[in-house]
Amino acid sequence: MKHVTIVCDGSSLGNGKGNPRAAAVALLGFKGFWKAVGRYLGNATNQQAEIAAAALGLEQLTEPCSVRLMSDSRYVIETMGGTWKRKTNHDWWSQLDAAAGPHRIEWIWVKGHDGHAVQEAADKAARKIASEGRVDETMLDDAAAELGTTEI
Repeated sequence: MKHVTIVCDGSSLGNGKGNPRAAAVALLGFKGFWKAVGRYLGNATNQQAEIAAAALGLEQLTEPCSVRLMSDSRYVIETMGGTWKRKTNHDWWSQLDAAAGPHRIEWIWVKGHDGHAVQEAADKAARKIASEGRVDETMLDDAAAELGTTEI
């Protein structure tokens, strides 16, 4: 079974109010190399964007893997770890459940905005996609390239 690290983050400018612009980003690490993927979500809350980011990362895997999934969202980590109950966002959770199904996942919370290089890169990319309202593949490629062979 391959060992993969996924560091993900979601961003919602407006957080569900007015005309929100949300995005999800996942950085996938395998043997020290990184790939960045992103999705513009449009009208979504920050919690929904965080769930979508985790699902997006897992959806990139083409075979069952052993995954260390890192997020600065306690909402995602504690819910997927079984500590918190699901009260809302059921469609979003269903998407994450489907993406997580084939894998063995260790759900790890990382403090946001605390100097974690990969988490900071995911956060920056998610905010940029949300702000621009579109996915910029070059920016994602650059974000992954800047990480080089960073190990976590």
